[in-house]
Amino acid sequence: MASFDATDDLRRYPFRRRAVGARDVQVDVQFSGVCHSDVHTGRGDWGPVRYPLVTGHEIAGVVSAVGASVTGFRVGDRVGVGTFVDSCRSCEQCRSGFEQYCLNTNVQTYANALPDYADPADYPGGYPQGGYSTAIVVDEDYVVAIPDEIALEEAGPLLCAALTVYTPLRYWGVRRGSRVGVAGIGGLGHLAVQLARALGAEVVAFTTSPDKVPDALRFGASQVVVGEDPALMAANARSLDFVIDTVPYAHALDPYVQLLRRGATLCRVGVGLGTQPNEFANMSLVLQQNAIAGANTGSIRELRELLAFAVEHGVRPQVEVVPAQQVGSLWPRVVDRHARYRYVLDMRTLR
Repeated sequence: MASFDATDDLRRYPFRRRAVGARDVQVDVQFSGVCHSDVHTGRGDWGPVRYPLVTGHEIAGVVSAVGASVTGFRVGDRVGVGTFVDSCRSCEQCRSGFEQYCLNTNVQTYANALPDYADPADYPGGYPQGGYSTAIVVDEDYVVAIPDEIALEEAGPLLCAALTVYTPLRYWGVRRGSRVGVAGIGGLGHLAVQLARALGAEVVAFTTSPDKVPDALRFGASQVVVGEDPALMAANARSLDFVIDTVPYAHALDPYVQLLRRGATLCRVGVGLGTQPNEFANMSLVLQQNAIAGANTGSIRELRELLAFAVEHGVRPQVEVVPAQQVGSLWPRVVDRHARYRYVLDMRTLR
């Protein structure tokens, strides 16, 4: 299901993946999560893209073929593919196990221009195409095994949404005894609440949607603040060890900086329309030695760690599975915050 222009009119698009090379894994895609990034890329919100464009980077399926040199996977294995499918492997970040920050630009699962190290012959049209498709071919180093305890329809959102919030929670040392704020209870936020709670933290959730209060409590929040309620914001002032902000649109950051203890950090992971500034006052930061940071998705190493953690602690996305042909009708609902909490496309309906 491809975008042919910047509208939400996605249509069937037949194309052929590359042949399976010696190190490649061919995946029979069964499910693909619908991410904000799919929408904004497909609509051209982040800059010009080439059409037709197949988005989707929360991919779960079954191995249907492997190359002669593949050692980690066999036909029939349950696997996933996340937000990138290659990296240079030689820069400082790649050698340190942080391919998501590849200094030579990793190959995103869809849409980005190919870096010099990538072979255009591996990508039909010289452009990566994503997971709203029935099959994908990926180097085995960028494929992960899906544990049997995780249903395939639930796996995709763990590969992007959950990983995007898990890595900063880990990096900034969230643990038992921490008090953590989660701003925005959507596709990322509902997983951030679960993950922070599983790490042992007390979680305060912040949402603009009153109907999400029962859900946020069910996900593990001890308190939910709706619409930056002044009394509750004041009650939580200077009490949080970390705030993860998943809101994908421009909004004032000062109210959340005021919640941080001295020396604590607010981390932005929701990008959305990334050209819109998020405003804050310098004074808000200097008064209590606070910081505003950002984080990308995680590495393959961190993704494997997350999947094991999700199994151990029962962390799962709340998904609504929808026939792939209906994806165009879902994009406006994602932007309008109607998802509860991740739409997942059933790619088997295209066969």
